[in-house]
Amino acid sequence: MNDVHRRVAVAERAARAGGAVARQSFRGDLSIETKRDKNDLVTESDRDAQRQVVSTLQAEFPNDAIVGEEDALPLGQPTDDVEILSTLPDTGDVWVVDPIDGTANFARGNRTWSTAIAAVTDGDIVAGAIYLPATEDMYAAGEETGTRNGNSLAVSERSDPETFATAPVGFFEPGTGDQFGAVAAAIVDRLGDLRRLGSMQSTLAFVASGELDAAFSTYTPDPWDSLAGIHLIRRAGGTVTDLDGEPWTPDSEGIVASNGEAHETVCEVARAATED
Repeated sequence: MNDVHRRVAVAERAARAGGAVARQSFRGDLSIETKRDKNDLVTESDRDAQRQVVSTLQAEFPNDAIVGEEDALPLGQPTDDVEILSTLPDTGDVWVVDPIDGTANFARGNRTWSTAIAAVTDGDIVAGAIYLPATEDMYAAGEETGTRNGNSLAVSERSDPETFATAPVGFFEPGTGDQFGAVAAAIVDRLGDLRRLGSMQSTLAFVASGELDAAFSTYTPDPWDSLAGIHLIRRAGGTVTDLDGEPWTPDSEGIVASNGEAHETVCEVARAATED
């Protein structure tokens, strides 16, 4: 097993392990806190799941860096044994972890949430896994191809953008109603229909599998919200760019993901949503 194949296998194992921890408290009594505002939620389950993910990753790759959304540590290890980074290093082997992507859904008992893990080497995404514990769907990809529950992963074949199911992804803060209205109007005017699911990584996985045709964000998301899904879409035959249609990098402005059949139209829609 080469290094990338091993990283895919470990990403899947860690995503399942973290997701299983979170699932134990799903639709149960939760301790809920807020971060940036009253709708930006975090639960103790987020932290517990990240501890399990990090513990699983470190058991196999103890020298790799870890970027995570929550301030969590491996179970049973001293505080100073591991550092959870908040930004993506330019070099080295790095794991990027989102223990519960879609915490607001999770806290409400909505089934659309996921545990997402990406493996990055010298700035390039080499493996990714997105696990939806409530439905037990596993999306994963390595060097060449991707899978959903072991079956080949492929984007949709729709070519008419007016038939596209498109999802705006990202967090719209209070006071940005006009911005969200512009996004919704641009999608409805040029594309087939709008979906907003509340979990960016799950949404990107759905583009990779053809359950959706496109998704975009007008701002650059955090790495734990996006890298695994971006890798899945690329390996499933889709296209991921910035708002101008240039190949996506971690420094890109925005993100536009599609099946590639009418990508420039989706980019135009995304750009239109940013115009005054």
